Amino acid sequence: MLHQTMRWYGPNDIVSLMDIRQAGCAGVVTALHQIPVGEVWTTEEILKRKALIEAAGMTWTVIESLPVHEDIKKRNGNYKLYIDNYKTSLENLANCGLKVVTYNFMPILDWLRTDVAYELPDKSKALYFEFDKFMVFDLYLLKRPGAEKEYAQADLERAKNKFNEMTEAEKLYVFQNCLLGLPGSNESFTAEQILAALKTYEGIDKQQLKENLFSFLREVVPVAAANGLQMAIHPDDPPYSVLGLPRIVSNETDLSEIINCIDSPANGLCFCTGSLGARPDNDVIGMIEKFGERIHFLHLRNTKRYDNGNFFEADHLDGDTDMYEVMKKVVQLMRKRNISIPMRPDHGHQMLDDLNKTTYPGYSAIGRLKGLAELRGLEHGISKSL
Repeated sequence: MLHQTMRWYGPNDIVSLMDIRQAGCAGVVTALHQIPVGEVWTTEEILKRKALIEAAGMTWTVIESLPVHEDIKKRNGNYKLYIDNYKTSLENLANCGLKVVTYNFMPILDWLRTDVAYELPDKSKALYFEFDKFMVFDLYLLKRPGAEKEYAQADLERAKNKFNEMTEAEKLYVFQNCLLGLPGSNESFTAEQILAALKTYEGIDKQQLKENLFSFLREVVPVAAANGLQMAIHPDDPPYSVLGLPRIVSNETDLSEIINCIDSPANGLCFCTGSLGARPDNDVIGMIEKFGERIHFLHLRNTKRYDNGNFFEADHLDGDTDMYEVMKKVVQLMRKRNISIPMRPDHGHQMLDDLNKTTYPGYSAIGRLKGLAELRGLEHGISKSL
């Protein structure tokens, strides 16, 4: 069976450890968000977090995430120091009994949505990405230099029309959503910070960013392997370029190149059905078959796609990805490998009593509990039938 977990943002998370345990989870996925990106995760801090989780009757074996410093992604500045710090953190994590290290290589921003409280017909709330509103943010609110050159004329016309029809409150709402900070943080970026950061990526195209990732992996994967750790890269979200930044973990070709850049079982994937499923040209089921030996962690969520790259977080069983086929392949994969893969439901809807609470977007308790229950039942039924 899957090792069922939920993400926990630490002691300040309004969703408590006992909430997660009562949902039926055996473990927690978390990170030391209080440590600045690039600094070493000390054994003392790791054990302190681990003790909290174990005192609540659960385990902590998956880190999400050990963030990669921007200097490493650009391979400039103090990148050598930050890679050394990353290696030390890996060794400390292994010494504390951790097993899987999730990370991503998305420049500057993490996942991005234009609406973090999109109201569904049943009045629950979901995360939503609307391409036209994102263009409004890029072209008219952020005012990124040269942005208009990267869109087709038809896109520019739609963006202009959307900007003209939006109220000032709607523009402010989109502006704030697109500037949300990194997961686990209550601080948002400023427009000035984003524009300054974008300037530092000038001259770094998709191929160069891939080479920087491969160089990083060639240095850290041997350390992970020597210490019994598995590295698991998370796909881009959304899985295409935003703000002119290259995205390099978006499709089957990207995943193949990452897996092939260093042939080690420690070099693997955090397979997110939601991120990959947001692109209609991604064969999610086929990718599980192809990369199954390197899937070290699973994010199971679903998206409903519309035209022009729009999508929202659907119920876990009801989006465009066939979750029955996903789960069937995963159950077969675990039996073949004789392992239990850690999994968490992702981006649950804000619903019921959680509508009155302020939580991290996508990470309220009840919506994720609902998703976990659906996934647990699906896995149980498939396992019994095979």
